[in-house]
Amino acid sequence: MYQLAKMRKRHSMTARLLYLCNSPRLKSVARLDERFENWGLDVEQRWAYGGDFPDSPAGYDGVFLSGSPHGAYEDIDFIHREHDLIVEAEDLGIPMLGVCFGSQILASALCGRDQVFRRDRCEIGYKDLSVTAEAANDPICFELGKAVHMFVWHNDEVRSDHEDMTILAHSDVCPNQVWRYRDQPVWGIQGHPEITRDQAPIWFEENRDRMQNDGADVDQLKLQAHPALSAKTMLTRFAALLKKSS
Repeated sequence: MYQLAKMRKRHSMTARLLYLCNSPRLKSVARLDERFENWGLDVEQRWAYGGDFPDSPAGYDGVFLSGSPHGAYEDIDFIHREHDLIVEAEDLGIPMLGVCFGSQILASALCGRDQVFRRDRCEIGYKDLSVTAEAANDPICFELGKAVHMFVWHNDEVRSDHEDMTILAHSDVCPNQVWRYRDQPVWGIQGHPEITRDQAPIWFEENRDRMQNDGADVDQLKLQAHPALSAKTMLTRFAALLKKSS
């Protein structure tokens, strides 16, 4: 199926990434779309939150799904459309990577809508995530080692016991922080590897009220701002995978 997707893509030597922005703002503090471009991808950003979708994912070499203030289980038009796009992209064999809400909607679309649930309390802060043995041979997680430091912030969570999921990392209170769908090039990351040390204080201040309501000490988080370079290898390895397969 992946060969079909490759045949349909535009005549270009540069791998094409469909970047679906699920946030109320098209541009985030992280500017991850720009970093994907700097890593050598041809990025087409679509504001999925505002209803902007391509007719089909066919022709793209990969799909990235961003975070969102919404839950993957909500009855909202853009969420239904994104579910459909994910199913079609998986059928075509197109690699996908989702972060936070992006991870949750991947799980909802591919493993069932009951796979995402509301936690009793928010998990928020910088954490050392335990990396599973399966990560050692994973195309985007093999550099993580035994633990990976990353900022996490989520009230929703993806279940960890689905037969089509391989768990690659977990925290002390969340058994599914990084996962892969079957043996396919499809990954979900619950945390936020995209946030740099310089961006983190800006992002924390922008979301001060929400983070405080979720139990965080924002001023302390600012002091803990971390580059999370090991976690970022998952992003660069995903970009490298798309470039290699284009």
